[in-house]
Amino acid sequence: MSEDLYAVLGVSPDATEDDIKRAYRKMARKHHPDVNPGDPSAEERFKKLSGAYEVLIDPQKRALYDELGPDAEKIGYDPERAEEYRQWKRRAEASAGFGGYGGGDGSIPDLEELLGELFGQRGRGPRRGRDVEAVLEVSFEDAARGARASVVLDGRQLELTIPAGVESGQRLRLAGQGTPGRDGGPAGDLYVRILVGEHPRFTRDRKDLAVTVPISVPEALVGATIEVPTLGAGKVKLKVPPGAQNGQKMRLRGKGIEPRGEAAGDLYVTLEVVLPKGGDEAARARAAEAIAPLYEGKGVR
Repeated sequence: MSEDLYAVLGVSPDATEDDIKRAYRKMARKHHPDVNPGDPSAEERFKKLSGAYEVLIDPQKRALYDELGPDAEKIGYDPERAEEYRQWKRRAEASAGFGGYGGGDGSIPDLEELLGELFGQRGRGPRRGRDVEAVLEVSFEDAARGARASVVLDGRQLELTIPAGVESGQRLRLAGQGTPGRDGGPAGDLYVRILVGEHPRFTRDRKDLAVTVPISVPEALVGATIEVPTLGAGKVKLKVPPGAQNGQKMRLRGKGIEPRGEAAGDLYVTLEVVLPKGGDEAARARAAEAIAPLYEGKGVR
């Protein structure tokens, strides 16, 4: 019996797309061959996880899997074949017990018989191999700036280029790296679905980046020039205006992600005004008394 794909990822059948992504990231990191050196079963576990993710993250494939179970894989998650299967099965069920399929004993042939009947007898000649998918997790930085990477498929290690600005869920095509063709037909293609990791400081919206930067109360009150981190380009200076508010957003043009052939996105900086800690009670009271007049008429208690 084939293993349930939801169970492979440790999620329920009603899991959301985000649930599936989180579960895959967690388990992929745990079972990746690179973090399990010397464990020959790690690669097999990782391939099983990747295979389950490829199906459940794709709405069309997931719908067919929910309907047909393991049989969906046998028909290549092909919607046309799925419809032929449904029609064939309805005819088989209608004729069972009436001298039709199964010889009148009420049985219904399995999918292997269907595949032979529907697809095995079609015209001869060269046939193109099937397209296949693989999942590749890349770091936030590599997805933003571009990188070289490799993916393992059926024991083959294939090199590919991650273009700058690639987004999570995007697929990269490696022509001719799918299953071999038949009778001289061309091989199918390999589609590598990208899964982008998270960053401890930056978040991303397409080409734009966002980061939160702490500033002191004096810097917020009278203004200041602060240093802001960028992704891979060191720190840049940003002028904070006098009276800056907590949560205020500022933009640094062109400091976001720059996909090849496109203008760079922007970096949005959120200011976080940090209150001082420590010091004696008298010092805090004097500081509070000094700035209290600045709040007059502002509707702040």
